[in-house]
Amino acid sequence: MRCLVVLLAVLALSQGREVTRIPLHKGKSLRSTLQERGLLDSFLRKYQYAFIEKSSDLGKVAREPLTSYLDSEYFGKIYIGTPPQEFTVVFDTGSSDLWVPSVYCMSEACKNHHRFDPSKSSTFQNLSKSLSVQYGTGSVRGFLGDDTVTVSNIVVPHQTVGLSTQEPDDIFTYSEFDGILGLAYPSLATEPLVPVFDNMMNGHLVAQDLFSFYMSRNGQGSMLTLGAVDPPYYTGSLHWVPVTEQQYWQFTVDRVTVDGMVVACDGGCQAILDTGTSLVAGPSRDILKIQQVIGATQGQYGQFDINCWGLSSMPTVVFEIHGREYPLPPFTYTIQDQGFCSSGFQGNTNSPLWILGDVFIREYYSVFDRANNRVGLAKAV
Repeated sequence: MRCLVVLLAVLALSQGREVTRIPLHKGKSLRSTLQERGLLDSFLRKYQYAFIEKSSDLGKVAREPLTSYLDSEYFGKIYIGTPPQEFTVVFDTGSSDLWVPSVYCMSEACKNHHRFDPSKSSTFQNLSKSLSVQYGTGSVRGFLGDDTVTVSNIVVPHQTVGLSTQEPDDIFTYSEFDGILGLAYPSLATEPLVPVFDNMMNGHLVAQDLFSFYMSRNGQGSMLTLGAVDPPYYTGSLHWVPVTEQQYWQFTVDRVTVDGMVVACDGGCQAILDTGTSLVAGPSRDILKIQQVIGATQGQYGQFDINCWGLSSMPTVVFEIHGREYPLPPFTYTIQDQGFCSSGFQGNTNSPLWILGDVFIREYYSVFDRANNRVGLAKAV
């Protein structure tokens, strides 16, 4: 019991929380002793992880395994209604709405996917409000309902759910996922929709008001963790970057360099960390400079091709963020598919924002901390 009290105090100190101290003995604190011996960091990493697993007072830690499709889409399972109906969704930090196809949708995209049937859920309520979500690939239209949503072992009652009646027939028709669960800030959500993670926080359903992503390169072992940081998925220390605008997970990039020379984002620029975007996107002019420096050549449909045999001689592209360097070596920014290679950088003429998508997140384990409005980045294993 004494060890548990000490552990509680150490954990609270490490997270900046106030605790009630129960005097155990006089002398140096456990924190001071561990720090003097260089053991504090490893102790906190090990036992914070173990303690959160078992604590019922701090809410739950939920882990949802993610499946990858060609390393371009990462998705997992959720359940809606009573009894639960299963759906595959992209957990998207670039949007805030939750929607899935409904049985009332006759679009080709809906016919190829699971569709929610409100008549088969005893807890469903129609909110009689419309849904309209605009993505880069088109708009999703439908209506809003209220029902129970389950993600892993976390049950969220009275969650607003968008039910599509019309979807774009191009990319959504052939996608491996049914819908999207947004994890951005509530300011991006369709009124009166409260994002799923906000309801988890408001209901004290998660151990900590943060979530984290690990995206593997071969699709095996990818994980969304709700309510905790998972040290086994990264090496070294997390470095924290403050969010500059609470809509997307947006922050400042200092510059983008190759061999120490600035090639883009000179003087700083704004970027978002987006699990729903496959590539790294930026203003077209900046991206074109990067394509030229890495030796990518213009191909079809705006794609830039890379010589698969030349990766060893290609340069590393470095994103400098909040005083830290985040290198992307050639094998990380090159998309390889059936013997063909293409650049993982993409020009975006519609927005000045950079979008650090899955190409970046596969290299850097990412923590999205709502309690402190910051993003944590560390080298992924």
